[in-house]
Amino acid sequence: MKVLITGGAGYIGTATIAALGKLDRALEIVVYDNLSRNNRNFFIGHPFPDTLSLQFVQADILDTRKLSRAIDGVDVVVHLAARVTTPFANDDPHLYEQVNHWGTAELSYILERSPPKQVIYLSSASVYGGGDGAFSVASPPRPRTWYGTSKLRGEQMLERLLDDTQMHILRCGNVYGYNRSMRFDAVINRFVFESLCFGRISIHGDGDQGRAFIHIDHVAQALARLIDGTDLPSGTYDLIDRNLTINELVAALRELVPDLETLFIEQDMPRRTLMVRPDYRLLERELFVQRPLVDELTTLRDRFSIVRNG
Repeated sequence: MKVLITGGAGYIGTATIAALGKLDRALEIVVYDNLSRNNRNFFIGHPFPDTLSLQFVQADILDTRKLSRAIDGVDVVVHLAARVTTPFANDDPHLYEQVNHWGTAELSYILERSPPKQVIYLSSASVYGGGDGAFSVASPPRPRTWYGTSKLRGEQMLERLLDDTQMHILRCGNVYGYNRSMRFDAVINRFVFESLCFGRISIHGDGDQGRAFIHIDHVAQALARLIDGTDLPSGTYDLIDRNLTINELVAALRELVPDLETLFIEQDMPRRTLMVRPDYRLLERELFVQRPLVDELTTLRDRFSIVRNG
């Protein structure tokens, strides 16, 4: 089986390819990435098993010629390439529009001419916008940021292929956890690092704002299981582990760092909440196994070599 992973050298791509290496089946993987984050950690150490044959293509998602060549003969396309941000950031609309919307549109035009057997698109819970209560795929998308809007437009471009290929659109929560291509703009990763290094974290608002989260390993396991084959029908799904307020997250962190200090910024200014119900259709198929939050935070803590900043 030949698999193309756009954005394959990034945070989620690195974890996904590691998970595919555990399937014990022969796979030919094309890693298509422009290395826009200037992070080459995907290529360092951690050799992949002999079952994986990897080819790297450094190119932009908007490069139609290179993308077409990379897709030729592919059975499965996993579309991870995106301009990524924290959930409620609302800067740089041009880049979100170009990469997340029109980059996905470019991909959809190529796939329309020669559909593969399967397409998996990692969208974002940001398409819901935020507000009271918990959202689900039954909730109408109302994105309130350029990022969320661009991810929704990407969904719409790929939905045109639903009649021609197996299609899974996964609306992903905030991703956290260790791998060698880590992102530190993810709130849990940043909080764990700062709590260990400085003994102090900064919280914007009163901390009662909620977020939907999922561990990086669970994202990777879900993607690998979908690639490996599943009876999950084509459609849109919420890829979520748990919902936490920032204060609940801080309480869990204090089990690791009892003397943790918290600095509140603009505590009287309410912050938007975005909670999403875990999708029972994914949970029933056990695409990943959930773990207690403190266990996950402990595992993440143990990957750091920290000397407390004096």
